[in-house]
Amino acid sequence: MKAFMDKDFLLQTETAKKLFHDYASKMPIFDYHCHLDPKEIYENRRYRDMTELWLEGDHYKWRAMRANGIDEYYITGKADPYEKFEKWAETVEKLLGNPLYHWTHMELRQYFQVETILKKATAKEIWDTCNEKLQHPSFTARGLIERSNVAFIGTTDDPLDDLQFHQFMQKDTDFQVTVLPSFRPDQVMDIQSENWIGYVEKLGEITARQITNFESLLDALESRMDYFHSTGCRVSDHSLEKVVFESATPNELNEIVRKALKKQALTLKESNQYYTHLLVSLGKAYNKREWVMQYHIGALRSANSHLFQSIGANIGCDSMKDDSYAIPLSKLLDELDKVQQLPKTILYSLNPNDFEMLATMAGNFQQGGTPSKVQFGSAWWFNDHIDGMVAQMKILGNVGLLPRFIGMLTDSRSFLSYSRHEYFRRILCNIIGTWVENGEYPNDLDWLGPIVEDISYNNAAQYFELPLKGTFMSLS
Repeated sequence: MKAFMDKDFLLQTETAKKLFHDYASKMPIFDYHCHLDPKEIYENRRYRDMTELWLEGDHYKWRAMRANGIDEYYITGKADPYEKFEKWAETVEKLLGNPLYHWTHMELRQYFQVETILKKATAKEIWDTCNEKLQHPSFTARGLIERSNVAFIGTTDDPLDDLQFHQFMQKDTDFQVTVLPSFRPDQVMDIQSENWIGYVEKLGEITARQITNFESLLDALESRMDYFHSTGCRVSDHSLEKVVFESATPNELNEIVRKALKKQALTLKESNQYYTHLLVSLGKAYNKREWVMQYHIGALRSANSHLFQSIGANIGCDSMKDDSYAIPLSKLLDELDKVQQLPKTILYSLNPNDFEMLATMAGNFQQGGTPSKVQFGSAWWFNDHIDGMVAQMKILGNVGLLPRFIGMLTDSRSFLSYSRHEYFRRILCNIIGTWVENGEYPNDLDWLGPIVEDISYNNAAQYFELPLKGTFMSLS
């Protein structure tokens, strides 16, 4: 029987062990999509205790605690920090089969050298040990990033953000990790939202433009893109909670925006026309600036209206949607490709039922000179467990080019979540190692080792083409 989480954790063959220890484990991290707060990074936030570091804002943990019957008072309420930690420890005991069990203990080992299993009986011991270490000067936001061997962080930023903390960091020569914004215009996409008019008004104020129609709205958004570009942004991101394609003329689009600004009711067709052509127009704008475009597809957000109204969004009440969207997605990508304005694009699905569709869709829009220009993205959110990662990579290998895959992202708000990259790399190495030892591929480490290094880091660095600080520049 293997020991729990030993040095060969998840590595079931000798080839897998060699690939991980000799190749994957040494690579830096290129975290091209996350939800870390640039203010916390710039100010080098220090954490008072493990609850503040580990449980604050982590809706993965909150969701598990609710499933364990923990009262909201101990999750997002005003309970004492240790009480919250203890309730998390109780929940960990019930995480058999859940990746949170692995991530929890990987983080305790990697950052705190704690190998004790977390449960209610050990909660106080681990709480005291970890909190003592948090007092060390290196246990800050930047310190945790640096000890994780991170080269690049791509945050997620609203078009109205002033990006001041990004600008401050770019002038900070003491911090050798590159942190750049990503342009995420979700709030302007939903023209039916009660908040849409207020958002557009703020956009007009910030850009000194009078937004009266679709054309002037797009002009204002392009102005913000220019501002983001000047601050180093080369990536956009969309949460597509629907994928539609509805044709419209420029006059129709201008009239739709005018109606919305006057608070006149829009038909579903008009809403879809706006959504479609704003996506297409933004895609062309991204391509002009040589940005990468990301589509995160298939989230059913804030399903629990009671908790949404009392606590807010991003609290662990989201799930998978099951829409059928292959045809409209194909039309969206084709609308950009047929005029040669499709940017590099990453397609993610929250619903694993769509994995094969997205993997084959990516293959429709490749282009000479750009290896895997359209990517079938990493197993995301509810899929970033062993089964999900294995499925995503095997499907990509079956219908595309696994060696061109740009690898893992954290999609996280936690500074400890970089352990997930190690998790991913162990799973990757185990897949390849199993293939080799089954005689399906040659035992050629000179061939396979660089492939593992590429998927772990190099492919992403080359795909995004970003200038990195310090010694990481030579690795890309």
